[in-house]
Amino acid sequence: MASRTTRLLLIVANARMPGLLAALLLLSGCSSVFFYPDRVTYITPDRLNLEYEDIYLDTADGETLHGWWLPAETPENDARGTVYFLHGNAQNISSHILNVAWLPERGYNVFTIDYRGYGQSTGDPDIEGALHDVETGLRWLVAQPQVSERPLYILGQSLGGGLGIALASEWTQREEQPRLDGVILDGTFSGFRKIAREKLGGFWLTWPLQIPLSWTIPDDYEGVDHIPRISPVPVMVIHSVRDGIIPFHHGEALYEAAEQPREFLQTDTPHGATFVIPRYRKEMIRFMEGGK
Repeated sequence: MASRTTRLLLIVANARMPGLLAALLLLSGCSSVFFYPDRVTYITPDRLNLEYEDIYLDTADGETLHGWWLPAETPENDARGTVYFLHGNAQNISSHILNVAWLPERGYNVFTIDYRGYGQSTGDPDIEGALHDVETGLRWLVAQPQVSERPLYILGQSLGGGLGIALASEWTQREEQPRLDGVILDGTFSGFRKIAREKLGGFWLTWPLQIPLSWTIPDDYEGVDHIPRISPVPVMVIHSVRDGIIPFHHGEALYEAAEQPREFLQTDTPHGATFVIPRYRKEMIRFMEGGK
C-alpha cells in the first residue's frame, strides 16, 4: 500500500504552499490510493484443474464487472455452501484465486468478482464504486438457485474485508434474504481513514500531513463502526502477527468492536498468505460448519 501513496505525498510534501493547497484539493478523491489494479491474467482456474464459468454483471451506473463462478466438486445441488470471496487491493482475481482454489474440493461453491478497474471489469476504482460492485455481485449470487438453499459466507481479505464489513452490515441491518451465515475477515484494516492516517504518520515527510490528508478519505465505512451491526451473523477475524502490510492491532480492534458470536484466529504468515497453511484452512471450515 505504501509505495504509490508515498510517491504521491512526496510530491505534495515538497511543493510550495500554493501547490500544496492545490494538491490537497485534488486529493478530495484520494480514496484511489487504496486500489492497485492491473489487467494481467496471471492464472485461470482451469490451470488449477477447477471447473469455472466467466460471469459478467452490469452495475446500475453503467460499468461491467467480471467474475468467476467455481462450482463445488460435489454431486449437483449438493454443495455444503457458497463462499463470496472479496480480494485484496492489488492486481485482480487471477492473482488472488489461490486463496480460495481449495474450497471447491471441500464442497463449497466460490464466487469472486473484480472491482471496477480491475482485470476485465470496466471503469476506475474508488471506495464508493467498489462498494456498489460488491453489492452487485452479492445480489447476482443470491439469485442463483444453487445458492439460495445453502449456507452463504463472505470471505474478505485485506481491502476485500473492509468492503465486506460494510456490505455485510448493510445486508444484515436491512434483513435481506437469504441471510448470511458467516463473515470471515482476513488481514483486514480497522478503517479506511485509520489505515491511511497510520501509513502517512509512518513517514517523516508526510507525518505533518497525516490528519489533513486522511480527512480526504471518507469515514462513512470505518470497519470498527460497522462490524457490530453484522451481529447476529457470526464473524471470524483472522490476522497474522507477522503481517507487514496491515499491522496486527487492526485485527484486534475489529475483533473487540464485533458483537457475539465472534472468533479470533491469530496466524503467523505474511500478509495474504493465510490459506497456504492447512491448519488455517481447517479452522475456517470449522467456523463455517459451526464447530468448536
